[in-house]
Amino acid sequence: MANNVPLLDNEEPLDFGEEDLPKGRLKHPVVTTFHLLFRTAALVVYEFCGIFSSSFIGPFIFIVVLLSLDFWTVKNITGRLMVGLRWWNYIDDEGQSHWVFEAKKGGLQGRVTKMEVRIFWVALVAFPVLWSIILLIAVVFSRFQWAIIVVIALTLTGSNLYGYVRCKLGKSDSISQSFKNMAAGLVQRQMVSNVTSMFTRAPPTATPSSTV
Repeated sequence: MANNVPLLDNEEPLDFGEEDLPKGRLKHPVVTTFHLLFRTAALVVYEFCGIFSSSFIGPFIFIVVLLSLDFWTVKNITGRLMVGLRWWNYIDDEGQSHWVFEAKKGGLQGRVTKMEVRIFWVALVAFPVLWSIILLIAVVFSRFQWAIIVVIALTLTGSNLYGYVRCKLGKSDSISQSFKNMAAGLVQRQMVSNVTSMFTRAPPTATPSSTV
C-alpha cells in the first residue's frame, strides 16, 4: 500500500543556470527537444506503422521502447530542468512504497523561460488527451490488439501528468484537498449571497382589493 509523503521543498540547488536570455529563447533547447521527441515519435509510429508493416509485434516493441524512453526522460530530466519540479517513488526498510513530490524552492525567474514552461505543460497534457481519443477510436473499431499499446501509452504519459500536477498543486495541499477547499468556498459564497439577498430584497407590496 502506497503512502503519500507531503510535498517537500528542495533544499539542494538544482542544476539551473542563472543568466538571462532574450524573450522567446529556450534556455534548454536540447532538453526541450527530447521532451517532445520520444512521445511524438511513439504517436507517429503508431499512426503510420501499418503503411510499412503488417506485423504487430515489431511496432509494438518499438512503440513501447519509445514510450519508456519518454517516461524516463520526462520524469527524471525535463521536469527538473524545464519547470523545477520532481517526483519519484521509493521503498522504505519496512517494504512500504512512498511517493515524493517536490517543487523548486523559491522563484524560477531567470532559471527557466516562459516558453519552456508552456511547452512542458502543453505537451504533458496534450499527449494523454490524444491517446485517450485514439483509445476511443480503437475500441469503436474493435482494434483491441492495438488498444493494448494505447493503454500502455496512457499509463506512462498519464503517470507523469499526475506526478507533475501533484508537484504543482500539491505544495500546500493535496489535489483532493484543493478541490474540497474550492468546493467549500463556492458553497460558502453561495450561502452568503443567498442570506444577503434575503435581507436586501424589497418586501412585496400589497395590492388594494377592488370593491364592487
